[in-house]
Amino acid sequence: MKLTYIYHSGFAIEAEEVTIIIDYYQDSSETHPDQGVVHDYLLQRPGKIYVLSTHFHADHFNRDILAWKEKRPDIIYLFSRDILAQKKASKAEGNYIRQSQVYKDDHLRIEAFGSTDAGISYLIDVQGMRIFHAGDLNNWHWSEESTEKEVRKAEGDFLAEVKLLQAKAPAIDVVMFPVDSRLGKDYFRGATQFVERIKTSIFVPMHFGEDYKGGNAFAETAGKYGCRFITITQRGETFDINK
Repeated sequence: MKLTYIYHSGFAIEAEEVTIIIDYYQDSSETHPDQGVVHDYLLQRPGKIYVLSTHFHADHFNRDILAWKEKRPDIIYLFSRDILAQKKASKAEGNYIRQSQVYKDDHLRIEAFGSTDAGISYLIDVQGMRIFHAGDLNNWHWSEESTEKEVRKAEGDFLAEVKLLQAKAPAIDVVMFPVDSRLGKDYFRGATQFVERIKTSIFVPMHFGEDYKGGNAFAETAGKYGCRFITITQRGETFDINK
């Protein structure tokens, strides 16, 4: 099984006869938005194709994905319900899911968990692998700008969501999770709290934009908790995530 970093929080999972694209924002080309690993390869890949979006924010949901159905009429779209509520897509344009709901077919199982921002996160079971995409689930504490009360609330909300996930999935094979240096000095905090509580085999940073150094700086901490850390250096990079 392979994992490809598209951009920001966008990833693709390649399993046997199954492709899952999550939180597409831009393709992997830095110069042509309609070129890159998605348009040039993944949309032509045989088998089932699923396109998931965790929430309506522009860096996680791009309406361009709806045009892919012209090339691949068999695409299955699975979106957070806030995308419908915010009128970013119509009811006919996708399947909508909220926290604690499950999408299941003959190829995979996807359960929606919570977020500490908009929308949901996804727990995906496919071909013997358990994979988690956090969306915007994080300890968004902004400690250098927030009040002490706001910091405590952000942490409490985050740990409550992690506890719900931990009850269902105490161990996860692959986790894609925000490591965003814009949070300031404690920007590892949410990621550290996550791997402290949920046994994570492979940790993949995301939501770092162009700050590859900031995203990859979590590698040492991840290693202390027994995680294999995926170091991302460019858009379109592909990694083997087999057990």
